[in-house]
Amino acid sequence: MEAKAQARFLRVTPQKARRVVDTVRGKKATDAVAVLRFAPQGAAEPVRKLVESAIANARVKADKASEPFNEGDLVITAAFVDEGPTMKRFRPRAQGRAGRINKRTSHITIVVAPKAAKGGTR
Repeated sequence: MEAKAQARFLRVTPQKARRVVDTVRGKKATDAVAVLRFAPQGAAEPVRKLVESAIANARVKADKASEPFNEGDLVITAAFVDEGPTMKRFRPRAQGRAGRINKRTSHITIVVAPKAAKGGTR
């Protein structure tokens, strides 16, 4: 039974978030949490919290369906970062001009499922 967690409008650029998400895609969920706990990137903390949330969602779904739950069996089957809305800000520049600053946001989605239900053709 797969479970999903989403973080929307996160104030981290999608490019930087993708670097972090690419490191944990396909890993066991518990290993991913351990890797993200010590990753130096700023986006690692929200991604770690998202993985932990997906694990908790899987636990709730398993309890609701009266199925056995083992956290060690969960694998990150899908992890992707979409671009959210960009906040536009302006800074004064030389000779009366204005320079635009783009403050980008991200929508991050993590899907976890038991290893048997991964369904890959590797």
